[in-house]
Amino acid sequence: MTRIVVVDNHGQFTHLEHRALRDLGIDTEIVDNETPPEDVDADGIVLSGGPSMDRIGHSADYLDGDVPVLGICLGMQLIADELGGRVESGDYGGYADVTVEITDDDDPLVGSLAPETRVWASHADEVKEVPEGFVRTAKSDVCGVEAMSDTDRNLYGVQWHPEVAHTERGEEVFENFIAVCESA
Repeated sequence: MTRIVVVDNHGQFTHLEHRALRDLGIDTEIVDNETPPEDVDADGIVLSGGPSMDRIGHSADYLDGDVPVLGICLGMQLIADELGGRVESGDYGGYADVTVEITDDDDPLVGSLAPETRVWASHADEVKEVPEGFVRTAKSDVCGVEAMSDTDRNLYGVQWHPEVAHTERGEEVFENFIAVCESA
C-alpha cells in the first residue's frame, strides 16, 4: 500500500491534508517538521502549509530524498526558496477564492484539472520566480505562479489548498499526486 507522510509546518489545514489522503485509502500520518527524513518511511511527502518560513524545521531536508514531494502553500514557497526561486510578499494578502488557469495540460499533478478552476488560496507570500528545472503549471490574475513542477525530480507545488471544500477538484490533485508516488 502506498504510504504518504504529511510534514506539519504548523498550518491550520494540515489535518485536512491528512484526512484527504486517508479518505482516498492511503496509509498516511502526520509528522512534526522537526522529524528528520531518515526517520520517515514513505512513498511520498506532503509539505503542509504554515504561518512562517522561520518555523520549517527539517522540511527542506525532505527535498533531497528519492520520493515525490508535494508542497502546499508555504510548502511550495519552501521548495522554491530552497532551490533558488524567489518568494516575496503577495499583493493581495489573505485567503480568498481565486480562479487559476492551468498552463500545462501535460503536468501530472494539475494537467487534468479544468482549464480554469476555482481554488481557495492565501497570497500573503507567493513564488515570484520558479527555481531552475521547474515550470509554472498554473497562474491567476492574482499570482503569476499558482503551481509549479519539476517532473524530473518529482517535486510539485500548489499555492492553493486542495484539501479544503472551497477548492474545486481538490481531491483530484491528491489522486494525481498518489499516481505520481505509485509510478516513481
